[in-house]
Amino acid sequence: MPENIKKVKNGLFLSIEGPDGAGKTTQAMLLKTRLENCGIEVLLTREPGGTPVGEGIRKILLNPEYAEMTVACEILLYSAARAQLVRQSINPSLKMGRVVISDRYLDSNIVYQGFGGGERPEIIEKINLWATEGLLPEITFLLDLDVENGLKRLQERDKNGKWQGDRVEQKELDFHRRVRRGYLALAANHPERFIVIEAEGSTAAIHERIWQKTESLLRKKNLL
Repeated sequence: MPENIKKVKNGLFLSIEGPDGAGKTTQAMLLKTRLENCGIEVLLTREPGGTPVGEGIRKILLNPEYAEMTVACEILLYSAARAQLVRQSINPSLKMGRVVISDRYLDSNIVYQGFGGGERPEIIEKINLWATEGLLPEITFLLDLDVENGLKRLQERDKNGKWQGDRVEQKELDFHRRVRRGYLALAANHPERFIVIEAEGSTAAIHERIWQKTESLLRKKNLL
């Protein structure tokens, strides 16, 4: 471990959420880099995935060939990958004093399979709280973006112009609109945890908003 890396006492768990194409992965990587430049040890992970078991489940969940997959099956597979991630990676990292950044977490399950897929959100939440041993992020950054613009961003990333998307990205536009509404509903119901950030702005401006809150939280905990 580099000498300038320091561990954060008791760790800090952050998640970044949002509709497809909102820029979650980019912002998660920028935040990781900035924290490390401050000498803080960071674990950046993603959902579904983050462990060998989780990455295997991810391949199944996002494979367009499995169009017949039921919402109940999705819920249980996402929860299984999450249970493995929490026990194998997130909790050990928090105990080591790291800052953990998760590119999606259980809120995605609630909005995609609940608000989007039609299952009762409270059932999904109950399954996930059991699977994760009740672990929730201290702060969840919600990157809010019009779904048409988000999907357009994904298409524009494909230099060959042949973008088709994974199994979830291929769902109808109304599904993605329900997902966005679900995120905003969660944020309204849990204002103590969610910070909603307009994702139409520049990458740098969005990062600065995320950093301001993260820095403030770290200083409040005497970690910076």
